[in-house]
Amino acid sequence: MQQAWTLPWLAALLLGLMGLMGLPAHGSDFQHHRYEDMVRAMFAVQSECPYITRIYSIGRSVEGRHLYVLELSDNPGIHETLEPEFKYVGNMHGNEVLGRELLIKLGQFLCEEYRAGNQRIMRLIHDTRIHILPSMNPDGYEVAARQGPEFNGYLVGRGNSREIDLNRNFPDLNALMYYYEKTSGRNHHLPLPDNWEQQVEPETMAVIKWMQNYNFILSANLHGGAVVANYPFDKSRDPRIRGRTTYAATPDDKIFRKLARTYSYAHSWMHKGWNCGDFFDEGITNGASWYSLSKGMQDFNYLYTNCFEITLELSCDKFPPASALPREWLGNREALVSYLEQVHHGIKGMVYDENSNPVGNAEISVAGVNHDVTTGVDGDYFRLLLPGTYTVTASAPGYVPSTSTVTVGPAEAIQVCFFLCRTWVQIYKLKEGTKREINKQSGRTKNLIEE
Repeated sequence: MQQAWTLPWLAALLLGLMGLMGLPAHGSDFQHHRYEDMVRAMFAVQSECPYITRIYSIGRSVEGRHLYVLELSDNPGIHETLEPEFKYVGNMHGNEVLGRELLIKLGQFLCEEYRAGNQRIMRLIHDTRIHILPSMNPDGYEVAARQGPEFNGYLVGRGNSREIDLNRNFPDLNALMYYYEKTSGRNHHLPLPDNWEQQVEPETMAVIKWMQNYNFILSANLHGGAVVANYPFDKSRDPRIRGRTTYAATPDDKIFRKLARTYSYAHSWMHKGWNCGDFFDEGITNGASWYSLSKGMQDFNYLYTNCFEITLELSCDKFPPASALPREWLGNREALVSYLEQVHHGIKGMVYDENSNPVGNAEISVAGVNHDVTTGVDGDYFRLLLPGTYTVTASAPGYVPSTSTVTVGPAEAIQVCFFLCRTWVQIYKLKEGTKREINKQSGRTKNLIEE
């Protein structure tokens, strides 16, 4: 792992050379996949690589189609401590189909390269739990596919079968976050509205439940209609003024810019800036600086979970012809792999109590960055950071916080573990609880003797 993360450009060159030798491109099998075709393709990958793959459903669409996820890991179905969880989501807008095809191809590519002994891919699968959702909106796709690439309208099939735009359907946590910024309130894992389940579509509900069940660390959401890597926040802090946009930075703006640039510069032409009649410097943009969007998925990831997500706009044509797919795959392949590797940067570790038991839901804060992350149920945490020296604190209710200074390099994540001691109040409560339990047991024994 060490050499692969420290020499990304060499790895990119080697992977590109492999493509030139004809090993992974497989241009001849490119096609658009209707729902049944997509499912068959996913299960074919599982059949080809049964020991490193798993397919599971996170729910169903309005019309009852499964939202299938392909998982790749050396231990599929199991979260291994200190192994980060990563996800790709495609086809959120049903008529933006390139992401769907790229993710189907990515699953095939990872399986084939693993079997071929590609050390970079083997290391990635051994050290990462990868989740690929090719289509979040299978109903919308079927509407768009019936029209086909030649006649597809700009909005035909964009929404789900109820014509709801799923990228405007997540609970709006930005307004709450912007209020908390002014009042020194909570800066992470913001609460959902009481009636949120009645406000979202089944596809949105499935993805939120998915986020609740897996401690995702890094993600990308694949779209079409432009060529640019878009990072949070999507929603502006300022009132809308016609003709004016404003940059809405997250506390992790520098790392988000770096993540967006990673994809853009690994992509064959995104980084050049001029695409689809638009210009984006370095091929990246802040979402709100482009246009303000409420209730979007990437902001929701950042404000509700530990996950950092960006939105990848990958093609001028929302529904490109099948003949364009091989070129698009070659243009995106290295970027998809390089971006995935970013989940291994920053710091990671365990949080334990004084008896070496893992502490779940402990908060990890970084001085100078007003956004905390939390440990998972197994006590492990992952914090994406740029190279530098940081003061990091782990804390949890009933424990004395623990602080450490750590220097992060450009290679894989630095491991930093924390041991938390209980406060005297907590120890007193535990002792009192133990005393009450002993007295309770003594009382039971006395009653038995008297009987």
